[in-house]
Order: sequence, then C-alpha cells, then structure tokens
Amino acid sequence: MTQKQQLPTPDALPATGKSRFSQFKKFIPISKEKFRQLSKEGRAPQPERMGIRCTFYDNQELHRWLSDPINYRAGV
Repeated sequence: MTQKQQLPTPDALPATGKSRFSQFKKFIPISKEKFRQLSKEGRAPQPERMGIRCTFYDNQELHRWLSDPINYRAGV
C-alpha cells in the first residue's frame, strides 16, 4: 500500500510561475468554491487548464489580486 506524497507548501507565494489552488490556499481568506466563482466573474485570476483535473493559476496574477482583491479585474 502506498501513501500519496504531498509536496511541501512554501512559506511565501513565488513571484513567478504557476501554482495550483492547494499551493496558495493558505495565503487567501476564501474557500476554493468562492475563488472559483470570483474567477468565473472575472474578479480573480483566470484558471489555466492542463487537462480535466489539472488547473493552474499564474503567480503574477495571484499577487496582483492579493494586493487589491476588491478592485481586481482579470485581463486588465
């Protein structure tokens, strides 16, 4: 029987690259479902799909959103 290994979560969100929700969830004050809803409305970074079960978010966009979540608009 094998155990699923988890990668360590960094203490800070990297400035560049891509992250999955599980990698940045500790840095945001909302649930995964609320973040998905905000993304769908264009009020949070847009997901980048790499298959059916693999979704990434751009770290630069996440930092931009975290700096001003109320006024953030995707694609601006």
